[in-house]
Amino acid sequence: MKRNWIVLIGIVILSGLAIYQNLAAKDKEVILPTETAPKPEFLAPSFSLQGLDGQTYNVGGARDKPLFLNFWASWCGPCEMEAPDLKRLYDKYSDQLDMYAVNITRNDKLENAKKFVERHEFTFPVLLDEEGKASELYQFYFIPTSFLIDRNGVIAEVINLVEPKELERKIKKLIDR
Repeated sequence: MKRNWIVLIGIVILSGLAIYQNLAAKDKEVILPTETAPKPEFLAPSFSLQGLDGQTYNVGGARDKPLFLNFWASWCGPCEMEAPDLKRLYDKYSDQLDMYAVNITRNDKLENAKKFVERHEFTFPVLLDEEGKASELYQFYFIPTSFLIDRNGVIAEVINLVEPKELERKIKKLIDR
């Protein structure tokens, strides 16, 4: 009989601690970075570019869904290898993730970029960086380079070419962030 009471008291104490910790965690504020930089744990640099569809797309600031921002060119061999994975992942996660493919048009030919998009059947927005301003803001050295940006507009990770399973793992982590 004593043992039952001791177990019951232990359960009540542990339950009380769990409730206290849960309430204390809700009171904590999320502190967002204030500086902008093209690297993890900084706010993503802001820009607006026109897409192949004629619409204007904005990057930077809070958004409804996390963003997978990919810089690429039609002449890039690794971009060619990565393209089917991007299409597959967007088709799978488009309800939970925005994906923008930024063509570095200043260093590419628009017609080649259009053929690339058509060949790989991209259904996500393809933005045209004709003057190279977005590319300069993001200061990458290799393509493809992708930036995983959370709902708060904070860069979670910068990635280059990775295995498809690893890329999907990173996307899931971003969605859950």
